[in-house]
Amino acid sequence: MSDYKPIPCSVYDRYEIAILHHTPLRTSWRDPTGVTHIETLQPLDLITRGGEEFLRARKADGQTIQLRLDYILEAVPLHQNP
Repeated sequence: MSDYKPIPCSVYDRYEIAILHHTPLRTSWRDPTGVTHIETLQPLDLITRGGEEFLRARKADGQTIQLRLDYILEAVPLHQNP
């Protein structure tokens, strides 16, 4: 059984909006070993697998990663100027 803790729907909705509007997110998260990371990510998709939810995102170096949603500590939209 997974130790995944569902996130609030309002937070999930913010990820969906960022994906739809191609809004980069200044994101902090902890990895499975407990190390904290802070990077700007381009959110691409939300995925559900094995009862857990993930954000698929692109890092600045082009690498695509998947973050378990309950490992994300903060995700702040970076609004781009037109």
